[in-house]
Amino acid sequence: MVFGQVVIGPPGSGKTTYCNGMTQFLQLIGRKVAVINLDPANDALPYECTINIEDLIKLSDVMAEHSLGPNGGLVYCMDYLENNIDWLESRLKPLLKEIIHKSNQTVFLQIIIFFDFPGQVELFFLHQNAKRVIMKLMKNLNLRLTAVHLVDAHLCSDPGKYVSALLLSLSTMLHLELPHVNVLSKIDLIESYGKLAFNLDFYTDVQDLSYLQHHLDQDPRSAKHRKLTKELCEVIEDYGLVNFTTLDIQRLTVAAVQEKYMKDDEMFDNNESDDK
Repeated sequence: MVFGQVVIGPPGSGKTTYCNGMTQFLQLIGRKVAVINLDPANDALPYECTINIEDLIKLSDVMAEHSLGPNGGLVYCMDYLENNIDWLESRLKPLLKEIIHKSNQTVFLQIIIFFDFPGQVELFFLHQNAKRVIMKLMKNLNLRLTAVHLVDAHLCSDPGKYVSALLLSLSTMLHLELPHVNVLSKIDLIESYGKLAFNLDFYTDVQDLSYLQHHLDQDPRSAKHRKLTKELCEVIEDYGLVNFTTLDIQRLTVAAVQEKYMKDDEMFDNNESDDK
């Protein structure tokens, strides 16, 4: 049994940065990691990619050959991946069976897998192809996957956008039917977008959304949809599923580096003591 994360979220929410940061963090604490790029439009990867969907299909080729825009092209690519799931499975299987030998014993080295998906949100709350890809991998390869849904923290500074982020998160949770973690990414930059109307806990715990109504009414664009927004907030609260955790991926990586150096120093001191 191998564990992994399905990393999803709107464009610019920090999915690739998250995969890169988590790779560095886990490697620093001695864990084996594989990152699978399933975004056929992402051709500038900051991490070492174990499997790349561009070896199977490229968005630019699909758009040129079928006269599709980027959104239609991504849907086509996900359909193509689903129809060629054997290609992905055949490349994942060797990673799941890596063995190391230690003290004349066979030890299975457990790997953590990150699936870096495209940022087109329709793939995860409307279309079925990405969900079917995930379910087939879980069934055929005995993977245990969790969805990590990233949302840019700056949306909290705009009540209307925050409600939209809540609705997107809820729709995605219901559609994918996976263990699910919603993350406010780039939390270190949140104050640069303006002062929040409430404490951060209000936004992470998704507390009484009726308090947002006054702030929504101050915006002429939101005021005319007041009743619709109120009903949407009630739907979100009735389900009671959505909350957020916060993440500053750079701070996490720095902490891992510091921990590694502390362990190295401790091992060095112990070795010096043994020599004496």
